[in-house]
Amino acid sequence: MMAAPSLGVPGIDAWVRQALTFEDGHLFIGGGGPVLCFARGARLGGIDAETAKPACIAAGLPVIDMRGLDVETGIRVARDEPRPAPGERLDARPFYGWAYGPLRAVAALYHAAGAEVVNMPDVTGPKPGPSA
Repeated sequence: MMAAPSLGVPGIDAWVRQALTFEDGHLFIGGGGPVLCFARGARLGGIDAETAKPACIAAGLPVIDMRGLDVETGIRVARDEPRPAPGERLDARPFYGWAYGPLRAVAALYHAAGAEVVNMPDVTGPKPGPSA
């Protein structure tokens, strides 16, 4: 059997492939570094964001990146908004640091706060087309 081509993420290609088959697989990059969610309750941390992020985007995996938020907004979002928890329902408000919700609901909250959300057009809207 021929090996699948590399996605360009040394050491974690298999996890990225699994994340692509999982309905809510995603890469989340926050203050604690990147976390790849590849199955319900299964996460991989300690990976290099600058290598994983472009490879995951190119592969079509949803990515949420909070690093571009100013410090105050980043603290507020980390404290007040839920964390993505695939397969879970959205916890009731008020949210707090250990609240959880499904990927799309959480991505919409983070996107509204200014986080970069990629490969989720149902959250961010369609990419603008070329100018005429």
